[in-house]
Amino acid sequence: MTKLEEIEGLLFVSGDEGLTVKELAGLTGLMVPAVNQLLGKLNQKYTDDPDSALVILENNDTVRFGTKGELAPIVSTYFEAPNSTGLTQASLEVLAIIAYQQPITRIEIDEVRGVQSSGTLNKLLLRQLVTENGRKKGPGRPKLYGTTQYFLDYFGLKQLSDMPPLPEAQDDKPAEDNLFMKQFNDQFNVEDNETNG
Repeated sequence: MTKLEEIEGLLFVSGDEGLTVKELAGLTGLMVPAVNQLLGKLNQKYTDDPDSALVILENNDTVRFGTKGELAPIVSTYFEAPNSTGLTQASLEVLAIIAYQQPITRIEIDEVRGVQSSGTLNKLLLRQLVTENGRKKGPGRPKLYGTTQYFLDYFGLKQLSDMPPLPEAQDDKPAEDNLFMKQFNDQFNVEDNETNG
């Protein structure tokens, strides 16, 4: 694996929060000038590829992925009609994780799901089912997310304590992979008729 791949992979998993150049240097074992050189090379690779949607964005020493400006119309279409369809299975997964684990960071959500969740999280923010609840102490001070009053109204709850308790994992049995979703779907009679995204 090359250092360029490492940087690309780290930027992908860091999502919309990104990483600082110093954090990238620390994680890859490179010096800051070498990271900057590789970021330039990576951005040039995306710029030169007409089939790539990506660009590298850098603000206040934080680096993250973005999409090329000409994709703005199609990207905005994705976010402009958040209420036109029901919640997808991916949205329900993220929502259940936030509801039971709040306050929680996006990276922690990704760790539970095993996939990147920033697009889904943004849709839930637009639907006002979740909200930012400050920042976690520690490196990078990532945003913390929690549910909203609208979340309670949407699911007919008066308070968070009305949510069903999660079953305890037994020591002699492995925990269910979809513990959150099983409990969430059972409680709210959600039909699993949408694909994961």
